[in-house]
Amino acid sequence: MVEVKKPEKQKQEYTSIKVLTNKEKINLYIEQYAAIAQNEMESYGIPASITLAQGILESGMGYGRLAVEGNNHFGIKCHKAWDGERIYHDDDEKGECFRVYNNPENSFRDHSLFLKNRSRYAFLFDIKTAHYKAWAKGLKKAGYATDPEYPNKLISLIERFDLTQYDKDQRMAKKSKNSDKKKIIHKVKKGDTLYSVSKQYNVTVERIIKLNEIQDQTIYLGQSLKIPTKP
Repeated sequence: MVEVKKPEKQKQEYTSIKVLTNKEKINLYIEQYAAIAQNEMESYGIPASITLAQGILESGMGYGRLAVEGNNHFGIKCHKAWDGERIYHDDDEKGECFRVYNNPENSFRDHSLFLKNRSRYAFLFDIKTAHYKAWAKGLKKAGYATDPEYPNKLISLIERFDLTQYDKDQRMAKKSKNSDKKKIIHKVKKGDTLYSVSKQYNVTVERIIKLNEIQDQTIYLGQSLKIPTKP
């Protein structure tokens, strides 16, 4: 009698894919495009916070079809002057024509030019870049969006994700960054807290957290903390 062996069960391998939350998607978007928004602000005077908030909203946090397939982060339609590549997408009407860009940076530049070169947006450039609420309301007043809640959505994004930090002069930001180049290393010992360490070196808790990218204000025994020097 021949013994028939049962086939061994093959081990199944599973690939774990993390599904990002909307907050994580937005933070990733900011990380990717903040520098571009700041460059546009320096060139054209549009607050970086406004550009970022619009990009997050118009592109579906970078995951919308126009952004993914056409690098179009602001839903800019073809209009008569456009002779580049096109993508068709249902918006206010079915199958509308939208611009396709070689890269997202070109989309940000076209967004700046779109606002700068149209007379109905001219009054916005008399508003200081620090006044993001006036910019948000002004965009709606000029007819940028039909959604009555559009200004509130922009303002909410700006305030929730502290986007006004990108409206500051980059030269001042670089100067501040350079002042932090010399750092002290503190080895966390028993009994240390962020507050006690901040008092020891006469710096704020917030600066220590930011410099060390600390999550949930938690430090652990033996951790090497970088301590920024006072500017």
